[in-house]
Amino acid sequence: MPPIALETEDHIRDAAFNKAMHGNSSEERAGLRAMLKKDQAAQQAAVEEYFKHWDNKAASDETDEIRKARRDEYATLTRHYYNLATDLYEYGWGQSFHFCRFAYGEPFAQAIARHEHYLAHVMGIKEDMRVLDVGCGVGGPAREMVKFTGCNVIGLNNNDYQIERATHYAAKEGLSDKLKFTKGDFMQMSFPDASFDAVYAIEATVHAPSLEGIYSQIFRVLKPGGVFGVYEWLMTDAYDNTNPRHREIRLGIEQGDGISNMEKIEVAIEAMKAAGFELEMNEDLADRNDPMPWYWPIAGELKYMSSIFDLPTVIRMTHVGRGLVHKFVGVLEKIGIAPKGTQKTADSLAVAADCLVAGGKEKLFTPMYLMVGRKPATASP
Repeated sequence: MPPIALETEDHIRDAAFNKAMHGNSSEERAGLRAMLKKDQAAQQAAVEEYFKHWDNKAASDETDEIRKARRDEYATLTRHYYNLATDLYEYGWGQSFHFCRFAYGEPFAQAIARHEHYLAHVMGIKEDMRVLDVGCGVGGPAREMVKFTGCNVIGLNNNDYQIERATHYAAKEGLSDKLKFTKGDFMQMSFPDASFDAVYAIEATVHAPSLEGIYSQIFRVLKPGGVFGVYEWLMTDAYDNTNPRHREIRLGIEQGDGISNMEKIEVAIEAMKAAGFELEMNEDLADRNDPMPWYWPIAGELKYMSSIFDLPTVIRMTHVGRGLVHKFVGVLEKIGIAPKGTQKTADSLAVAADCLVAGGKEKLFTPMYLMVGRKPATASP
């Protein structure tokens, strides 16, 4: 792969766009209520900027040049994706934007938290450690890490709206003294060398245009002897890019989830080693023999539901639930209440959900390839 050209950061521009599009909606109740407060013109600009990478481009038409164009605009692509999708994520899934394993009889929220706790456990995160959350979303996992371990977390994010929501939620839960959020591109972090005891990423570094590039940045900001833990989105060894169906599944996931360039497991492992990490643990947790699959909520498979309190989340993920959202949002767009492009975004997320389920069932994709690497104690940045 040729060298990645990093985008020039412009925090003033991004803050102005955030204000124009989202206004004060970051403090609104999550989901549809916040979504309906977006500025129409700014939303349309975000839709056009994001979907230009996907519209009128079939899986069979994908070329190296098309993928390179997405990688070259990785930061803008990711930022606008979350400008469009954040409220829908919170409405449909919650404030921790990731998948998880499920034990028998385990409620959805408990399983999500356990997945976060497990990462903290295998990394050995301890009280008062200085920890970086790379790609922190609206801060759901970071809040759980603070509550579970007592560590101090800095959440890094290139989307101003998510930073505002994360800051709001941290204050609401009384965690502001242990939890801060900062704006930045994870491919060119502004943190000093050797400034964190630990770094984790939960289904976030998949947005990087180069895994070796992002892992090298993480290696740099870790103290010697520090640990990095990641749940990575990857295509498995079974994935064959020359197979049209396989490629269609990958592209459906990438389009619906704001991903410029998804790689295979072997690439991620080599990237960790090339960045300088000593790999202590690597395993596809999706391949464990669990009583229910990781994708069951987005598949809408009600037979796996363990708690009546999970019903709203699961119903929203079923084809019926997604269809109702499609029609409801479409009506709101037509009468001018919902900003244009909301339905298109929701439809894209629905396609991604179907492709994620297909990728999971056919063992072509994993959202939880766990890697734990350590920076050698004698390493220089």
